[in-house]
Amino acid sequence: MGGGFRVLHLVRPFLSFLPEVQSADRRVPFREKVIYTVISLFIFLVCSQLPLYGIHSTTGADPFYWMRVILASNRGTVMELGITPIVTSGLVMQLLAGSKIIEVDNSVREDRALLNGAQKLLGILIAVGEAVAYVLSGMYGSVGQLGVGNAILIIIQLCFAGIIVICLDELLQKGYGLGSGISLFIATNICENIIWKAFSPTTINSGRGAEFEGAVIALFHLLITRTDKVRALREAFYRQNLPNVTNLLATVLIFLIVIYFQGFRVVLPVRSKNARGQQGSYPIKLFYTSNMPIILQSALVSNLYFISQLLYRRYSGNFLVNLLGKWKESEYSGGQFIPVGGIAYYITAPSSLADMAANPFHALFYLVFMLSACALFSKTWIEVSGSSARDVAKQLKIAQPEPGHHPDVAGVNFVRLVQEQQMVMPGHRESNLQKELNRYIPTAAAFGGMCIGALTVLADFMGAIGSGTGILLAVTIIYQYFETFEKERASELGFFGL
Repeated sequence: MGGGFRVLHLVRPFLSFLPEVQSADRRVPFREKVIYTVISLFIFLVCSQLPLYGIHSTTGADPFYWMRVILASNRGTVMELGITPIVTSGLVMQLLAGSKIIEVDNSVREDRALLNGAQKLLGILIAVGEAVAYVLSGMYGSVGQLGVGNAILIIIQLCFAGIIVICLDELLQKGYGLGSGISLFIATNICENIIWKAFSPTTINSGRGAEFEGAVIALFHLLITRTDKVRALREAFYRQNLPNVTNLLATVLIFLIVIYFQGFRVVLPVRSKNARGQQGSYPIKLFYTSNMPIILQSALVSNLYFISQLLYRRYSGNFLVNLLGKWKESEYSGGQFIPVGGIAYYITAPSSLADMAANPFHALFYLVFMLSACALFSKTWIEVSGSSARDVAKQLKIAQPEPGHHPDVAGVNFVRLVQEQQMVMPGHRESNLQKELNRYIPTAAAFGGMCIGALTVLADFMGAIGSGTGILLAVTIIYQYFETFEKERASELGFFGL
C-alpha cells in the first residue's frame, strides 16, 4: 500500500505547474453547460482544420492512417495528435490502478488529486514524446529540409494542442459541460467523416470521367447528366472505390440497429435499508462496458498495422515480417498502403461482398477474431476498471467520479446508489449480493462485447461509411449524450420545482 502511495507522491512537486481547470463552485445551469460544450467543440474543430506552420510536406503514405478514426486526429493540422495523449495516459493509469501496481484510495481526496495529476502529467509527456517522434521520423519532411527552428516550432504547436485537448476534456469533466471531451471529439470526427462522404462536392476522376465524391451529390449528378436513368441509378448505388448510396443506406441501418440494442437491459429491483418503502431499480445494460471493447480492439489492431507496415517497408523479405503482414500501395487512396497478406490482412474487414465470396476463410477469420477480441476485452475491462461484480458488491468508496476518471462503465452509478441510499436487493442477503450480481455482470460484459463485435462486422460487410468501428463508436457516444441530455434536463426541471 505504502509503495503505491510513494509512487503517486512523486507527482506532488509538479502539481503547481500543471494547467488546471477549477471545479465549479456553483450549480452550472443546463443552458450554460450546452454553451461550454459547443465552445469546446468549436475550438477542437478549428484546431482540426488549422494547418501546422513550418511543415515541408505531408504527401505519401500515412503510417497512422488506421488509428485516426478512434484518435480524432487530422493529418497535417494542429490536431495531428488528436486525443492520443489523454486516451493513452488515461488507459495506462487506469490499468496501473486496476491491477494494483499503483494503489489508490479513492475515498482520500489527496489520492484522487495525485492520480489526476499523474494522468495529466503523463498525457503531456506523451504529447511531447509523440511530437518529437513525428518530426524525427520525417512525417513532415526531413529535419534537414525543415531546419532546426521549424522542427522546434512544429513540436511546440503539437504539444500546445495536446495541452488544449487535456484542458477542454477537464473543463467538461468538472461539471461545466456535458459528457467528456474524449467522447465528444471522437463522435464529432466520425460524424464529420460520414457527412463528408455523403455530401462531398470534390470531384475525382476514377476512369469513368469526373465524379463527385459525395454519395448523395453523385446520385443527383448521375441522374441529371446520364440519359440512361436505370444505369445511372445502378452506378450511384453500386459504384466501386467511391462512397455510394448503398453504403449510405447501410450506415443508416447500422445506426438504427445499434440504437435498438441500446434498450436491451436487465433491471434489478433494489430497496432502501434506511427509508422503509423506498424502492428503485438498477438496470444492467447489454452494452455494460459501453464502447470500451471496440476502442481497445481498434487500438490493438491500429498498433499492429503501424508496426507491421514500418517493418515491411524495411524488411519485406523476412519471413516473420511477412507473417505479420504484407502491404501494397492502393491506387485509390492517394499513396496509402493496404494489407494484402499475413495476420494484418486477416484481421482487416473484407472490402466487399465479392471479396468475401472469393476469400471465405478471410471473412470467417475476421468474424471469429472480432467476436472473441471484443468479448475478451470487455471481460478484462470490467476487472481493471473497477466495475466487476466483486468491485460493485464491495461498495467501493467512490461518492462522485473525479474529473479525468472516465466512468463509462455502469458500476460507478450502482456503487453510488448503494452507498448513499443503503440500497439492497429484496430477497437477498448483503453477503449474497456479489453472487447475484455475478449472474448478470460478466454475462452482460462478454455477450455485450460479442454483440458490439458482431455489429462492427455487419457494418464492415455491408460497406457502411466510416467503417464498422467508427459507426459503433459514434452511435454509442451519441446515445450516451442523449441520455446525459435527458438526465440534465430532468434534473434542471426538478431543481426549479417542475
